[in-house]
Amino acid sequence: MGPRPTVDRERLLHTIAEYASIGATANGGVTRLALSQEDRAARDRFADDVAAAGMVLRVDDIGNMVARRAGAEDLPSIQIGSHLDSVRRGGRLDGSLGVIGGLEVVRALQEAGRTTRHPVELINWTNEEGVRFEPAMLGSGVACGVFDRSWAIDRIDRDGVRLGDALDGIGYRGEEANRPAPGTAYLELHIEQGPVLDDAGIAVGVVEGILGITWMNLVIEGQADHAGPSPMTLRRDALAAAAEIIGMVEALAIESGPPVVGTVGRLAPDPGMVNVVPGRVEMSVDLRHRTHDGLETLVSEFASRAHAIADRRRVGLTIDRFWTSEPTPFDDRVVTTVARVAKGICPDAMHLWSGAGHDAKYAADAGPAGMIFVRSRGGLSHCEAEHSDDGDIVAGVATLLETVLELDAS
Repeated sequence: MGPRPTVDRERLLHTIAEYASIGATANGGVTRLALSQEDRAARDRFADDVAAAGMVLRVDDIGNMVARRAGAEDLPSIQIGSHLDSVRRGGRLDGSLGVIGGLEVVRALQEAGRTTRHPVELINWTNEEGVRFEPAMLGSGVACGVFDRSWAIDRIDRDGVRLGDALDGIGYRGEEANRPAPGTAYLELHIEQGPVLDDAGIAVGVVEGILGITWMNLVIEGQADHAGPSPMTLRRDALAAAAEIIGMVEALAIESGPPVVGTVGRLAPDPGMVNVVPGRVEMSVDLRHRTHDGLETLVSEFASRAHAIADRRRVGLTIDRFWTSEPTPFDDRVVTTVARVAKGICPDAMHLWSGAGHDAKYAADAGPAGMIFVRSRGGLSHCEAEHSDDGDIVAGVATLLETVLELDAS
C-alpha cells in the first residue's frame, strides 16, 4: 500500500505562484481570457505538468483538457475539474486553484506510490468564465450535452473573433471522442467567492449545491417630460418606478431569507438628460434560490409586486425572463464523503450553497458531483484583491485529496 499520500505545502504554493505569473497584472491579479495567448501558455504548462505526473492527456472538440491517471481496476474515473481561464484583472485563485489542487492530488499519489482502484481524471474546462465568449461554462456545457458543439464553436467575442478560430489559433481543438465521460464522482475545489466562510471564521466549506438562477430584462414605459414644468403628481416617471422596483427586489430577497439573493445590475434610463423626466428604462433583475419551486414562487411574487408598482405609477411594464439555470443539489454520497473528510481536517467545516455558477453544475447534471470551498478573505473575487490564506488553501487541497481516497476505497 505504501505511505499515506499527503499534500506538499511548499510545492502546492510554489505551483500556484508559477501559474499566477501567466497573465499576471500589476496589482497581483491575473488576466487570462479564454483561448487567449495567456490561456495557451497556461494550457501548455498544464500539459507539461500532467505529463510529468504520469498522466495521459487528451483534448476534446471544444478544447477541454482531460488528463488521466490509470487505476488498478476497470472502473469509472474519479474526476477533478475546474478552469484556468479568468476574468479581466481577476484573482489568481478563481478557477485555477481547482486545477492546481487536482494536480497536487495526483502528485501526492505519485510520490506515495499509490495506485488508486479507479482512474483519476483531471479536467481543465474551456471558457468557464464566459467573459470573452458568452455564455459561461461553455466547455463543460458542450461536454455534458447542454450546448450543441456547432453552436458553441460559432460564438463570437467583442472583436468579432469566432471561438472555433480562436481554438485553432492556440492549437487546442481536439476530437469529440476525447470528451470526458461521466465518472463515479466529480469533485471541484474552488474559493468561495463570497463572505460566508470568512464571516464565520471557517477555512473549508462543504457545498451542498448550486443555487438556481433566473435572469429577467424589464422595460418600463412612462412619459418623457420637461423636468421644470412637469408637476410631481402628474408625472409618469419610468426611472422613479424603476427605483421602487429596485428597492422591492432587495426587500423581497431579504424577506425570503438566506441563501436567496436578488440583484439589479443593469439600469439604462432614456433619454438620460439632467432636465428630462425619464420616459423609458431598461433594467435587469437576477434572482437566485436553492429549489425549483422556491425559485418559481420568488419570480411570481416579484412579477406581482412589480406590476403593482407599475400600475400605481401609471407606467407600462414588460418582463422578459430570458434565462434560467435550475437549482442543482449535489449527490448525497459525494457530499456526505466530503463532509466526513472535511470535519477531520477542519473540525468546524460548515455546509453552504454556492450562489455562483461553476462547471460542477453541468457535471452534476451528468453524474454524481460535489464541491469544496476555501475561504475567500472579505468574500472578494473577480478582482485583483481576491485572497485566501495559505493555510486555508492547504486545508482545501487536503480535503480534496482525502475525499478522492475515500471515494476510491468505497
